[in-house]
Amino acid sequence: EVQLQASGGGLVQVGGSLRLSCSASGLSFDEYKIGWFRQAPGKGREGILCIKSEDGTTNYRGSEQGRFTISIDNAKNTVYLQMNSLNPEDTAVYYCAAAYTAYLDPSPCGVETYEYDYWGQGTQVTVSS
Repeated sequence: EVQLQASGGGLVQVGGSLRLSCSASGLSFDEYKIGWFRQAPGKGREGILCIKSEDGTTNYRGSEQGRFTISIDNAKNTVYLQMNSLNPEDTAVYYCAAAYTAYLDPSPCGVETYEYDYWGQGTQVTVSS
């Protein structure tokens, strides 16, 4: 059974930083892409960025590039989301998700929710002004 566990959320002041972790089990980690998503109150779930475990390539939705960084530790089956210069608009529940990727598939990972099959439970990030 594939399981994803997101952690590291909390309350932070404007301009602060947080690092979220996504631990995966029940899968061959290097065969999957991992994406980070968030859902703010009253809004839909949106993709932020993703990484392919096989080769470490990443893809960003756009607006968070430069503030958010994704990284991976294959030995620990864990993906990290480093978030810097946080602002109140970043307040949301953050989710990680996984999907199988074909070996040597040259396509970049995507950040659309329909691309992902397995989801973690989410971790709350609150940025106070």
